[in-house]
Amino acid sequence: MIDPFGRHISYLRVSVTDRCDFRCVYCMAEDMTFLPKADVLSLEELERLCGAFVRRGVKKLRLTGGEPLVRKNVMSLFRGLGRHLDSGALEELTLTTNGSQLAKYAKDLAAIGVRRVNVSMDTLDGAKFRELTRWGDLDQVMRGLDAAQQAGLHVKINAVALRGVNDMEFGDLIRFSHGRDMDLVLIEVMPMGEIGDAARLDQYLPLSLVRTDLARHFTLTETDYRTGGPARYFRVEETGGRLGFITPLTHNFCESCNRVRLTCTGTLYMCLGQEDAADLRAALRASESDDLLDRTITDAIARKPKGHDFIIDRRHSGPAVPRHMSVTGG
Repeated sequence: MIDPFGRHISYLRVSVTDRCDFRCVYCMAEDMTFLPKADVLSLEELERLCGAFVRRGVKKLRLTGGEPLVRKNVMSLFRGLGRHLDSGALEELTLTTNGSQLAKYAKDLAAIGVRRVNVSMDTLDGAKFRELTRWGDLDQVMRGLDAAQQAGLHVKINAVALRGVNDMEFGDLIRFSHGRDMDLVLIEVMPMGEIGDAARLDQYLPLSLVRTDLARHFTLTETDYRTGGPARYFRVEETGGRLGFITPLTHNFCESCNRVRLTCTGTLYMCLGQEDAADLRAALRASESDDLLDRTITDAIARKPKGHDFIIDRRHSGPAVPRHMSVTGG
């Protein structure tokens, strides 16, 4: 699959549910209205959709949410997709998780062929973690990290940079992550969905400033390491570990975008920061044949935009798109 700008689409991110057992302040409102179950694709339908993308050249599949591991029987989907790993058609099957369910599922994920997981964790302070997630338990996530590493999974920690909240912890997060042989990626807050009283302009912390500050305490050497996503990685010489930056606002990474996003309702978003989408559910359910589905995917890729238009400033403090991150998948 090649989009209008010559980019090969080889990476599909799939939100298997919009539900989550946390309510992170930069991601969701506290009182969320989730999709009716009738609107959500079955796991069998999600597997069929993923198979269509693998058949067309997708090499990396990432399951996301919401929180993917709260979806009932989700391991059956992992097992079904794991068959593409066995055949060699798929190079990587992975997930992004808040870590709350990893202690329960880490061994099964490793047995299926998952080799890497991203865990969202913005602070090492238990009380602050509870405040940021509204419902989360840091000790539970730590048990999940232990279980993941014991199962042989490589863990990458994702932390959203929040001004005045965790900006004094980045050094500690680096030492913690690298001390456990985990990569750390810092992410700029993205203007998606209404999130209640929290003001994104107050939350927003440009990672260009973070990198400059970290360079006063650590030696950062840029590397050519890539995982297929948008992060730019540096080696922290003092720890020997990798530190990544995802900068959708200060350094637009759209020129190399190789991914599209599928929601749990079968809606395909060609860009995280644009509203144009394709309804794959209708094509999927119209026929047992994949001919219409394939044509719909082809038409969608042909509309993939050059990039997003994320802006956060005094004139643009609201969401750039109305849907929450949990709808599209992080």
